[in-house]
Amino acid sequence: MYDYRKMTPEEQQRILQQRRDRGFPLHAPPHLRDISGVYLITSACYEHQPIFDTPNDLSWLADQVLDAFSTADLPYLAWVFLPNHYHVLMEAESLRVVSEVLRLLHSRTATAINGRHRQRGRKVWYRFSDRRMRSKRHYFATVNYIHHNPVKHGYTDRMSSWPWSSVHECAETQGEEWLAQIWRAYPVGDYGRGWDW
Repeated sequence: MYDYRKMTPEEQQRILQQRRDRGFPLHAPPHLRDISGVYLITSACYEHQPIFDTPNDLSWLADQVLDAFSTADLPYLAWVFLPNHYHVLMEAESLRVVSEVLRLLHSRTATAINGRHRQRGRKVWYRFSDRRMRSKRHYFATVNYIHHNPVKHGYTDRMSSWPWSSVHECAETQGEEWLAQIWRAYPVGDYGRGWDW
C-alpha cells in the first residue's frame, strides 16, 4: 500500500494490470483460499500506527488473537505481537476459515480498543497477508523471523526480552540450545524485507 502511493500514475496502472492478468484483487493481498498448510499470517494496523502501544494493550491483543485461533481450532506454532502489527505461524485447512476468524476478531478488537482509547470510529486494521510455508528451511527461517521481529524493529536488543512472543514457550519446551541451533541453521538474512513498514 505504501509503495503504491509513491508510484507514478503509469507505474500504478502497470501494477494494476499485472494484478488483473493474474486474477488477483486490485488493492488487496491475494489469498489461495483452499490450500491447507502452515501459513505465516501478518496483520498490520492501518497506516502502521502503533495503536497497541502499552503493555496492557499488547497483552490484551495477544490474548484476543490467540484465543480466537484456539476457539476456531487453528493451531498456532509461533507468534509475536508489536504495537502496530503481529505475526502468527499457524496450521490451516483453509484460509477461508482464517479469513472469517480475522474478520470477526479485527472488528471486535477495533471496537474495543477504540473504546478504551476513546477514539470511536478510528480505523484500526488493514487486512492481512499470508505466506504458505514451502519447506523445512522456510518454516524455521519464519520461526526465527517471528522471534527476531521485536529486535528488527528496535523494540528490544534481545529476542528473549520481548514478553509478547512465543520465543519464551519455545525456550521452555524445546530448550535454549534448540533455539540457538535453529538460529544458526536457518538464518533470517533479509527475510521479510519491506513487509512491515
